[in-house]
Amino acid sequence: MDLLSIGEFAQLSRLSPKALRLYDELGLLPPTRVDADSGYRFYEVGQLDRARLVSSLRQIGVPLAQIKVILDLEPMTAAEQVAGFWAVTESDHAVRRELAGRLVDRLKGERSAMYEVATREIPERSLLCLKQHVDGYPGVWALGKEFIALLKERPLPAMDGRVGAAFLIYHGEVSDDSDGPVEWCRPVPENDADELATGFPELALRVEPAHEEAFVPLGTVEVSPAQWQLVSDTLYAWAAEQQRRPSELGVRVTYLATPPRTPDSRPDLDFAVPLR
Repeated sequence: MDLLSIGEFAQLSRLSPKALRLYDELGLLPPTRVDADSGYRFYEVGQLDRARLVSSLRQIGVPLAQIKVILDLEPMTAAEQVAGFWAVTESDHAVRRELAGRLVDRLKGERSAMYEVATREIPERSLLCLKQHVDGYPGVWALGKEFIALLKERPLPAMDGRVGAAFLIYHGEVSDDSDGPVEWCRPVPENDADELATGFPELALRVEPAHEEAFVPLGTVEVSPAQWQLVSDTLYAWAAEQQRRPSELGVRVTYLATPPRTPDSRPDLDFAVPLR
């Protein structure tokens, strides 16, 4: 079997030795042989196709974790995954273009309404919550999965409408530079709150005061971080125009799951800013 040194393989695959070492550590592209004494890596010529596929996927921005999944799929399924990723990417790019245009308008002193804003009254509620600082949006969803898993394991009493729906609070910005924190919350019946909390030592029980919210309904669409920013800007601009001040309760996304629930069901979303 003819083997290539890591330097030769790097040259032919157009991947740097640093990238090859990383892909080995992640299980994306392990070498065929590693010298026991020197730790030097050797690759087969037949691994070049996989290496070039990894490189191409990285060039279009596919995260490494998703690449690992794609590489293990049948070709047609893998193609569907790549097509789906790119559709989401193009949609996000369109929203970023809107956001850039809105920023240009703001800098020029112009204002444009992107979404229709409404208001609602939220009563005092008892909440079971999971709050953490997070590492970007993947951290938000990882915490959400942990929260949902707890609720599936130990179901809580159903509560009607958006007042009883689970929601996510952004107490601070989440980005590459900012880690929130964020807080996943589930309202629980006030009379049973203390008893229910004993079954969830991982969650904190607290009471949120009654307040008014300005909100934007978004429906069942998948919303990108750039679109959250657009919605947030709309709500804060509306509050300023109405001479209303946002409260310190934190902007939030409500996830209303409407029966019947199936594996393909998506929650009905809205984005809200509590007001003083």
